[in-house]
Parts: sequence; structure tokens; C-alpha cells
Amino acid sequence: MYDYDLLVIGAGPGGQTAALRAARLGKKVAVAEAREPGGTCVNRGCVSTKTLLHSSSLYRAAAEGAAVGVHAQGLRADLGEIFQNKRRVAQTLSQGVETMFKSAKIALLRGRATILAPHRARVAGPEGECEVTAEAILVAAGAAPMRLPLPGMDLPGVLTSEELLEGVDHLYRSLVIIGGGVIGIEFACFFSDLGCEVTVLEGLDRLLPMLDRELGQNLALILKKKGVRVCTGALVERAEQTDGGLRVHFTVKGKPDFAEGEAVLCAVGRRAAWEGIFAPGLQPELDGRILKVNERFETSIPGIFAIGDVASQTQLAHVAAAQGQAFAELLCGQESRVGMDIVPSCVYCRPEIAVVGLTDGEAKARGIPVKTGKCVLGGNARTLIEDPGRSFMKVLAHAETGQILGAQLMCLGAPDMISQISEAIANHLTPRQLLLAMRPHPTFEEALSEALEDLANKLEK
Repeated sequence: MYDYDLLVIGAGPGGQTAALRAARLGKKVAVAEAREPGGTCVNRGCVSTKTLLHSSSLYRAAAEGAAVGVHAQGLRADLGEIFQNKRRVAQTLSQGVETMFKSAKIALLRGRATILAPHRARVAGPEGECEVTAEAILVAAGAAPMRLPLPGMDLPGVLTSEELLEGVDHLYRSLVIIGGGVIGIEFACFFSDLGCEVTVLEGLDRLLPMLDRELGQNLALILKKKGVRVCTGALVERAEQTDGGLRVHFTVKGKPDFAEGEAVLCAVGRRAAWEGIFAPGLQPELDGRILKVNERFETSIPGIFAIGDVASQTQLAHVAAAQGQAFAELLCGQESRVGMDIVPSCVYCRPEIAVVGLTDGEAKARGIPVKTGKCVLGGNARTLIEDPGRSFMKVLAHAETGQILGAQLMCLGAPDMISQISEAIANHLTPRQLLLAMRPHPTFEEALSEALEDLANKLEK
């Protein structure tokens, strides 16, 4: 007889979704969490950065308000108060997770969990240790920031995103960001909004290298216009302490260069945080750096499962949550699956970015014939009013069947619109079918109708 039907390790989006769904389906569930409920997303990740970006966008709007007749006097940004607001939002959401656990009669075990054997784990926390047994154990421990294995990366002032999100007591005069992916870009927007001199160093040939080329190129132009120094193809070699702060040495096409900052943010990605969860001698099979799982999310050790960042190359909160729900339903004998071919991804820069499905480059590489419809939002009323920089929408469809295969949106409100395209892909819809829906005016969304009309016309030629 086990203490629980399910023990979940980690109370982030994946773990909490799995726990709540399993409890609602009649399972007796416990969740072990070493830190705050809500996981990285709420406390040290996506929600926290969006809260900071909300503050910085308000500041920048006020600072630039004279152009539209709004004159702010004595404007200042208080970093202490900005980070306190971030903590307030995180604490509210974290407490909400605890409340949901209590309502679902889920036991919250505070402490670091170690799986000792199949069906048995130890949880060590501030109130001592305990051993628990469970018919199934789910590892949903998320990921942790990586540091470059280079000289100087351990210097004071060289920070990871989680360390930076703990808070700073003053606005940096200058900041060097290593990494032009989502994390680096969002911090670049936050600090540059507040007047910090920001340098972004990206090793590949464009910003946001995992997304459509035009997105990264357009973003670089917008950031440069805001005063951000953008260096792509920059191979970082080392960091060193100087009298004026920190200096990061790098090369571009073999030519040496450097960037200086009061602090350095190392934003080069995150690694699956499964290390230390398994007792010595209990090592599940790996797929590269992540835990290898089957279609039921089970590892090579029977009874031990994994979802989210520890078992997926796609490190997104909504992917972990979807996998958590699917896992719980499978565990309870229901049919369920996660469509990893339709995963939206968003970047909260200005203008915002949202993508889903294929890009034209990916389609070409797979030998899929596509047509692309596009709308540049230069004449969109809402875009003219808010002036976020060059904005556009691209939608792709199969050249023969007409079914929509993907989209790249770079405009204000893009994350709130991308689900239209996700649903279209999932239901094999064509541009003409999406055009049956009336979109209100004036909105950013009505530009999507223009992109779809352009695409439909090309398909019909």
C-alpha cells in the first residue's frame, strides 16, 4: 500500500497541472517543492519578466509622451519599487497555487525531493526529512540557467536571469547581455526602456536565431534605433574586471572587440534540472541532456515519469502544462496526447512577437510547397497610434491544399492573437475559412485579415 497514488516533484506549470488534474480524476496526490509553488515561471521566469516589462513600458511611454501631448515632470524609475511589485505579483500567484492544492486535497511537501527507488522518495526541508511512497512519481523539476564555461564568468556582477530577477537596488548605467534569445531580448528591452546602456552579444548571425529570420533582423533594427548596441556573430572569449566595471571580450569574423558594463547577464539558455533528484545508482536513460520518456511520459525506470523542461527540448510553460494534463489523464486510463507540432512561442519585446507552425525556411527544407501572405502594419490605425516600430504579419499555407501551416506575427498584441492560427492549423483550415470571421476596427487584429487576404489571393492564382 502506497502513501500516495502520485508524487509530483516540482510545483511549476507542469507539476501543478498534473497534480490538479490527477486529483480531480480521483487520485491521492502529493507535491514536493523545494522553493515557492508556481515554479520558475511565476517566481523567477516568464511571469516575473513580464511584470518588469510592464513597469518599464509605462516608464518609456511616459518619457516619450511629449510626442503625443503628455508631459511628465520629475519622472523617475525606482528599481526597488519595480522589483517589489514583481515580488507582489509572484507571491499572489504562488499563494493561488497553494490555495488550489488545498481545495483539491493535494499534500504540499516543502523540501527537496530525492527519488531513492521506484515508488519511494525522500523529501528534505526546513522542518526535517520524511520518506514517502507513491505508485507513480512524476519529475517536473523544470530547468536552470546555464553559464558559459569561459574565464571570468564567475566574477561578481556576472549574473544569470534568476539571479538578476532576485532584484537590484539601482539602475545599472550599462549592461552587457550575452545571448540574443528570448531571455536576453526581454531583459534588453526592460533595461533599455529605463535608460540603461545595453549591449547584446549573440553568437549566431541574427537575434532570436531559432525563429524566422525576418523577425530577428527586424528586431535588431528596432533595438538599434532605441540605442541598444547589437552585435551578432559575436563569439565571447572571456570577461574581466576593470576599474570601470566588467569588460567582455569577443570576436566578430575573427576581429577582436569588447563591450563594457556595470553588470553582465549570461542568457545563453537553460539546462534540464534533473540532476540531484535521483539517488546514486538510480540513473534513468537520457536523450541528450534530457530524460528519455515514452509516449506515456515514462522514463526507463518503471513507475517514474517526467514532463516539461526535464524531458522536452521545447522549454515553454504551456508545453509543460499541456504535458502535465496529458500525463494525468493517461495515468487515470483516459486517452490523451500533446500536439508538439502546434506549439506557439512568444517574445515580449516591443513590438511583441508570436509564432506557431512552420516558417517558409522550414517548409523549404522539408520540401513542402508553400505560399506566404503578408501585411505590414504601416497603415493600421492602432499601430499608428501606439507606434511600436515596424510591425508585420506573415501567414503560410500549403501551396496545393491551401491549409494554413504557420504564422509569424510581430506587432502589439501578437501573443493574444496567435491562437487563431494554432486553431486553424489544428483544424486544417484555409485562409478563406478564417476570413469568414469579422475582425473589429480599430484593432491590431484586423491586419490579420489583410495578411490572410493576400495569402488567399496568391493561392487562387
